[in-house]
Amino acid sequence: MYVMESAPGAKTIVNGKKVDYFCGCGYFALQGHPELIKAACEAAKKYGIASTTSRSGYGNNPVLLDVEKKAAEFFQVESVLYFVSGYVGNIILLQGLADQYDIVFTDQESHYSVKDGVAIVNKPAVVFGHLDPEDLRKKLRKHIKPRQRPLLICDGIFAMTGALAPTPEYLEILQQYEPFLLCVDDAHAVGVVGEKGTGTFEHFGLTNDRLYSCGTLSKAMGGHGGIIPGKAEFIETLKQNSNIFYSSSGTPTPSAAATAKALEIVMNDPSLRRKLWGNVAYAKKRFSEIGFDLGDSPVPILCLHSADGVDFKTIQKNLWEKDIAVFYIAPGSYTGAPEGGSLRIAINAAHSHEQIDRLVNETGALL
Repeated sequence: MYVMESAPGAKTIVNGKKVDYFCGCGYFALQGHPELIKAACEAAKKYGIASTTSRSGYGNNPVLLDVEKKAAEFFQVESVLYFVSGYVGNIILLQGLADQYDIVFTDQESHYSVKDGVAIVNKPAVVFGHLDPEDLRKKLRKHIKPRQRPLLICDGIFAMTGALAPTPEYLEILQQYEPFLLCVDDAHAVGVVGEKGTGTFEHFGLTNDRLYSCGTLSKAMGGHGGIIPGKAEFIETLKQNSNIFYSSSGTPTPSAAATAKALEIVMNDPSLRRKLWGNVAYAKKRFSEIGFDLGDSPVPILCLHSADGVDFKTIQKNLWEKDIAVFYIAPGSYTGAPEGGSLRIAINAAHSHEQIDRLVNETGALL
């Protein structure tokens, strides 16, 4: 068992030793940022640990409202819904929009949170092939009945492989079935892709009143809690139609204060995103030199797989012995996990080129 004994970052203490850390989802390495820690401590002293009640009653406080204000500024929208966990974002979307669709279509490798959301709303659901617009087209033709309104929901970025959903193709296909809805889980996209870091739709330059997304502030942002951006009327609809927002406590106050500070830092320092993209491009270039074609997207998730005769589990163990932490993905162990086993490598903005070089060189020596 691996036990993390410091904040995650480029260097992290795990099981008592300092390692080059290429795991997790802290893409800006903000989880241990001194300003976030200071904000959390000050909020704990002033407001305590948590409100202990739902936000329908006395559960609001200035810290939670500050997160919503800063998040609305970051996403450049009228309003946001801020809730305790990004995992429930898909449930909130599916419940909140329930009167606007009749049948759900989802990628077969969608995250568990998507699958749980689909199960909870108890509407007809159809699964299409992973990242396969043509299979989506076929399934729509086969399953859509007259006057039925489709909703498609899937990951914007898939957690294990870093693959981007082909949302432009999905949108083009769905436009033949007005009215439709297209929702993406942007847990791994918020802060990371798009010129301003607002996610998948910005990355592809997509705008449409029928596009919706949810995300988390606990990964790239270094904070905590789930987020849904949108127009004020839409956010109020979600509050009224979903059970979660008004029936659960908000994010613990110190974590929310750290989250507000993280949003402020990311908005005021776009160089963080440029540094991340630069590190990703450098890592992909270096891995191409040892035989891995990882594409050219700015997504900081690198998945090494499909190498004949390579035992990735043994490589992970050998890298650990050299104080390099990467994550081995066993086949079938997670949604989207490649067949044959793979290594998931997470790049963050704080990694040095020297660390990336060492990772690539040591991996190459083990192939």
